[in-house]
Amino acid sequence: MDKPYGPLPGGDTISRGVSVTSPVRKKLTGRAFYESLGSPKMILAPMVDQSEFAWRVLTRSFMDAEASKDLLAYTPMLHARMFTETLKYREHHFQPIRTGLATILPVHADSVSTGLFLDGNPAVDRPLTVQFCANKPEELLAAAKYVQPYCDVVDLNLGCPQGIARKGNYGAFLQEDWNLVYKLINILHINLDIPVSAKIRVLETREKTLDYAKTVISAGASILTVHGRQRDQKGHKTGLADWSILRYLRENLPPDTVIFANGNILRHEDIAKCLERTGADGVMSAEGNLCDPTIFGRPPQVGMEGREYWRGRDGKGGYRMDAIFRRYMDILYKYVLEAPPPVRKPLFLPSDPPSTEDAMVENHTDSIQQPPAKRQKRDPKPEKTTSPNLVSMQAHLFHLLRPLVSQQTDIRDALARCRAGDMPAYENVLSLVEKATKQGLIDYEAYPEKYEEDPNEASNAAVKEVEDEQTDYESSVAMVKACKRPWWVCQPYVRPLPKEALEKGSLTLSKKDKRKMEEAALELENKVEESRRMSNREDLDAKDGLKRSEIAQQAMVCG
Repeated sequence: MDKPYGPLPGGDTISRGVSVTSPVRKKLTGRAFYESLGSPKMILAPMVDQSEFAWRVLTRSFMDAEASKDLLAYTPMLHARMFTETLKYREHHFQPIRTGLATILPVHADSVSTGLFLDGNPAVDRPLTVQFCANKPEELLAAAKYVQPYCDVVDLNLGCPQGIARKGNYGAFLQEDWNLVYKLINILHINLDIPVSAKIRVLETREKTLDYAKTVISAGASILTVHGRQRDQKGHKTGLADWSILRYLRENLPPDTVIFANGNILRHEDIAKCLERTGADGVMSAEGNLCDPTIFGRPPQVGMEGREYWRGRDGKGGYRMDAIFRRYMDILYKYVLEAPPPVRKPLFLPSDPPSTEDAMVENHTDSIQQPPAKRQKRDPKPEKTTSPNLVSMQAHLFHLLRPLVSQQTDIRDALARCRAGDMPAYENVLSLVEKATKQGLIDYEAYPEKYEEDPNEASNAAVKEVEDEQTDYESSVAMVKACKRPWWVCQPYVRPLPKEALEKGSLTLSKKDKRKMEEAALELENKVEESRRMSNREDLDAKDGLKRSEIAQQAMVCG
């Protein structure tokens, strides 16, 4: 029997005893399994109620057929106990077959290939990882057995930092109980016919994070996803993910360990940057994808933009919001509602010849004296839907349209009134977005300088460094400017850094945080004083005529 990787907090050791009979099977694990998927470099993160089937298909749709194989997508996090105990919960959150998951099917059952519906459909939704949160091994295994015929991997969430995870004792709040973490992963590794993976957050030190990662891997995790933020980094305290810890893990874990990096992925350009800096096998994006589902796709070449992609005079560009909104709606019609989408006119381009029909409509509207507004009867409410794909629409669109609705408040209000499954209401919002985008494009053609940064502005030097990838995002102001596009173009949402939130007063420190800051300030002061002493030493040597060219420079480590 293999030995555990080391002691647990409190002096305990990891128990490997799992009272479940291991089935006879042949399956790939670790790097061999990862390579069998095509070694995907781009990973769509698990997001509660936000990485559902339709959004995954939308994300893949901006990648060509070959490149889409380089994307491994995760389902939203599912609650293992509720998934096991409640048929309705399964039906409301995971829809691989039309008949619902009333029973557990073996992976290779003939019935798995018939009656396929949405989640895990091999035609459009693979490779796929299903993620669960849990704190009881038997419940996790029972839930995983329901989904294993319809996915490639089952993942354990060990990174959720939300208060509900603390209350439910799952996610990142299991990171003190390494024995339980081991059991949760190991029971899946032994008893499933497909591999298991896990997603963790970094701990207080890189050494402790390494020991934790070794525990996860020794339990049987074939893929380790590491979010480069600690558990308390959320909300205004989110800050930047620490890629250096991921690099440390890469260099100190066995070479065949498959590692995904998570954090700081706002733009397509950040993917290659993260792969280089961390040495990870793949890069996961969460919030970056929510604001811009095209993040994994390569932008079209100059002159090949078509109607969906916009590019300005300065060469900066992005996909138009009306184009993504329209494509999202058509995916919902085709796959979820199984109905043909409405016949749509081509998206507007400023180069289009004037439309006689549009001119007639505008002139006719201007000439009509509008009667006083009357109170209209409200349309009957749409039937309540439980489809995860329809329930998620409003939240997705607020993420997608954030820059637009901040200016077009009528569109914001119309979207706020939409209800799940009310497709006519969403079609109305789409038409408003298309009209707003048209006006934005016309305005840009007339006054492009309104949308472009002044090249002589001093603060743009930091932006240039960010765009040239010469520096990390050390200022959210520089980051915003680097990512900024006209309000009708998809763009990432940039959170203020904690120090900026403190300055603005939107973040207040607890006594514990204040004490930590004071300790850090004292430590820095000591380092500065030590630096001064070293500088004095250098001055004395210079006065004595001693050359320092063969002596280690200040603050450089010897030996």
